[in-house]
Amino acid sequence: MNTIINLYSTKKNEIKKFLEHYYNKNIELEDELKWTKEFNNPIEMAEIMGTFIDNNDKYEINMWISLDNGVLINVTEYNIDEIIRYLYERYPY
Repeated sequence: MNTIINLYSTKKNEIKKFLEHYYNKNIELEDELKWTKEFNNPIEMAEIMGTFIDNNDKYEINMWISLDNGVLINVTEYNIDEIIRYLYERYPY
Protein backbone atom coordinates (compact mmCIF):
# COMPACT_ATOMS: atom_id res chain seq x y z
CA MET A 1 0.00 0.00 0.00
CA ASN A 2 1.19 3.49 -0.82
CA THR A 3 1.16 6.21 1.81
CA ILE A 4 -1.27 9.05 1.24
CA ILE A 5 -1.55 12.76 2.00
CA ASN A 6 -4.98 14.36 1.96
CA LEU A 7 -5.54 18.11 2.08
CA TYR A 8 -8.96 19.48 2.99
CA SER A 9 -10.31 23.02 3.13
CA THR A 10 -13.68 24.70 3.49
CA LYS A 11 -12.38 27.76 1.65
CA LYS A 12 -12.17 27.66 -2.15
CA ASN A 13 -8.72 28.04 -3.74
CA GLU A 14 -6.81 27.57 -0.45
CA ILE A 15 -5.44 24.18 -1.49
CA LYS A 16 -4.63 25.51 -4.95
CA LYS A 17 -2.73 28.49 -3.50
CA PHE A 18 -0.78 26.23 -1.13
CA LEU A 19 0.14 23.73 -3.86
CA GLU A 20 1.20 26.51 -6.24
CA HIS A 21 3.42 27.88 -3.47
CA TYR A 22 4.86 24.41 -2.79
CA TYR A 23 5.42 23.30 -6.40
CA ASN A 24 6.16 26.83 -7.68
CA LYS A 25 3.94 26.34 -10.72
CA ASN A 26 0.31 26.67 -11.78
CA ILE A 27 -1.85 23.82 -10.50
CA GLU A 28 -5.26 22.75 -11.79
CA LEU A 29 -7.50 20.89 -9.35
CA GLU A 30 -10.61 18.85 -10.04
CA ASP A 31 -11.90 19.52 -6.53
CA GLU A 32 -11.14 22.91 -4.94
CA LEU A 33 -11.76 21.62 -1.41
CA LYS A 34 -9.85 18.31 -1.45
CA TRP A 35 -6.50 17.05 -2.78
CA THR A 36 -4.96 13.58 -2.46
CA LYS A 37 -1.50 12.35 -3.36
CA GLU A 38 -0.05 8.86 -3.02
CA PHE A 39 3.62 8.27 -2.34
CA ASN A 40 5.55 5.09 -3.15
CA ASN A 41 8.32 6.26 -0.81
CA PRO A 42 6.84 7.55 2.47
CA ILE A 43 9.97 9.64 3.20
CA GLU A 44 8.97 11.91 0.30
CA MET A 45 5.97 13.02 2.39
CA ALA A 46 8.20 14.79 4.93
CA GLU A 47 8.98 17.76 2.69
CA ILE A 48 5.39 18.70 1.89
CA MET A 49 4.37 18.11 5.52
CA GLY A 50 7.13 20.47 6.68
CA THR A 51 6.09 23.11 4.16
CA PHE A 52 2.49 22.72 5.26
CA ILE A 53 3.35 23.29 8.93
CA ASP A 54 5.71 26.19 8.15
CA ASN A 55 2.87 27.93 6.29
CA ASN A 56 -0.21 26.76 8.21
CA ASP A 57 -0.91 30.30 9.38
CA LYS A 58 -1.26 31.46 5.75
CA TYR A 59 -3.76 28.85 4.53
CA GLU A 60 -7.01 27.44 5.89
CA ILE A 61 -6.12 23.82 5.20
CA ASN A 62 -6.12 20.57 7.16
CA MET A 63 -3.68 17.77 6.38
CA TRP A 64 -4.34 14.11 7.06
CA ILE A 65 -1.93 11.29 6.26
CA SER A 66 -2.41 7.55 5.96
CA LEU A 67 0.55 5.25 6.53
CA ASP A 68 -1.59 2.14 7.01
CA ASN A 69 -4.84 1.17 5.35
CA GLY A 70 -7.80 2.68 7.19
CA VAL A 71 -5.72 4.75 9.65
CA LEU A 72 -5.71 8.55 9.25
CA ILE A 73 -3.52 10.94 11.25
CA ASN A 74 -4.20 14.66 11.43
CA VAL A 75 -0.92 16.56 10.92
CA THR A 76 -0.59 19.50 13.32
CA GLU A 77 2.18 21.72 14.64
CA TYR A 78 2.05 19.61 17.83
CA ASN A 79 2.73 16.22 16.21
CA ILE A 80 4.71 17.01 13.05
CA ASP A 81 8.12 16.34 14.61
CA GLU A 82 7.05 12.94 15.93
CA ILE A 83 5.45 11.99 12.60
CA ILE A 84 8.57 12.85 10.61
CA ARG A 85 10.80 10.99 13.09
CA TYR A 86 8.48 8.01 12.84
CA LEU A 87 8.67 8.07 9.03
CA TYR A 88 12.46 7.89 9.13
CA GLU A 89 12.41 5.12 11.75
CA ARG A 90 9.78 3.01 9.99
CA TYR A 91 11.07 3.55 6.45
CA PRO A 92 14.85 3.93 6.85
CA TYR A 93 15.71 3.62 3.13
